[in-house]
Amino acid sequence: MPTRWPHSASRARWPDVAPKVARRAEISPFYVMEVMRAAEQREMAGGEVLHLEVGQPSTPAPKAVIEAAHRALDEDVLGYTVAYGIDPLRRRIAEHYTDWYSKPVSAEHVVVTVGASNGCALAFLGCFDVGDRVAVPAPGYPCYRTMLEASGVETVEVPVDAASRFQPTPELLEACGPIDGLVVASPSNPTGTMLGDDEMAALARWCDAHDVRLISDEVYHGITYEGAAPTALAHSDSAVIVNSFSKYFSMTGWRLGWLVLPTDLAVGIERLAQNVVIAAPTLSQIAAVAAFDCHDELEANVTRYAANRRVLLDGLPTAGLDRLAPVDGAFYVYAAVDHLTDDSQRLCADWLEQLGLATTPGIDFDPTRGHQYVRFSFAGATADMEEAVSRLVGWCEGAPG
Repeated sequence: MPTRWPHSASRARWPDVAPKVARRAEISPFYVMEVMRAAEQREMAGGEVLHLEVGQPSTPAPKAVIEAAHRALDEDVLGYTVAYGIDPLRRRIAEHYTDWYSKPVSAEHVVVTVGASNGCALAFLGCFDVGDRVAVPAPGYPCYRTMLEASGVETVEVPVDAASRFQPTPELLEACGPIDGLVVASPSNPTGTMLGDDEMAALARWCDAHDVRLISDEVYHGITYEGAAPTALAHSDSAVIVNSFSKYFSMTGWRLGWLVLPTDLAVGIERLAQNVVIAAPTLSQIAAVAAFDCHDELEANVTRYAANRRVLLDGLPTAGLDRLAPVDGAFYVYAAVDHLTDDSQRLCADWLEQLGLATTPGIDFDPTRGHQYVRFSFAGATADMEEAVSRLVGWCEGAPG
């Protein structure tokens, strides 16, 4: 006879009975999304907002991508694909590594994902077990930490700063104790700093020597100002590469990314992808094949980012914000604000309320020291960057020194 679950009469006898809520859901919020919500509420109430909070291009996808999507809508059934993605896209991604890095990659090692976020989640699930220890830089992208913690993995924060150009080093890793993995991002979010080829090679050698799985987040490759960013593939056969169509390719809402995997992870991560997402969006996959032939449009975007970068690097010091992380790539400036506040979240809220300026508090990226930093995104229009500097100059002139 089947079990009868307690309903209203039974609940009278067990008033404290309630569905369980998993502790993994108690992870920290993604604060930039909270800022976006507050900015949206201001706009809905009729207020103006300069958006320097969100890390996404303000430009549409390349024209050829949009045209390919229109054709697919007219001609394709758009059913499921296999978990690893359609062959034409996997082959084109593999060719990209020869074209950009002179590093041959087999399409069999490429996995198409639902953005880089899904790529990170699959990589973390495939590489680490409950109780493993994985090093992440602080400041660093907050979802590394929260995704790992939700998976039962212990995150080991590597405190990076100006002395290490906000990137991990073998010496800093030695101080972490035994670890099972390392996540690096170059160019980095939130600092924009980049590992040079020798520095990437040193980290890869250290990881190989200590049986540490290296996961290299390369989503900002292509958006660089001080030379090209090296790929970890050039230095390690065991590294996992995470990349995305969201940043350089200006396809954020298409939710498409990829992994390049070593052989030992291929089967396991395919099974995880089958069970977790089935496959990345079919329309996005078909259209993205064309993205690699849109170099001129995409480089024009980078030229605009470079102009925006110069506006902030020249303008923020005139507002008293003169301690800035080096901006080698990506589209962020990470600024120290400890001379203004010990609460960057409150400062960002004040700027939104008083200036209509949306920025991201550093606590998103560094729970320990982030209350003294703010991140500015310069992915938007150049005129917005100029206006933001003008408003900050006026505001900071009246701020306590």
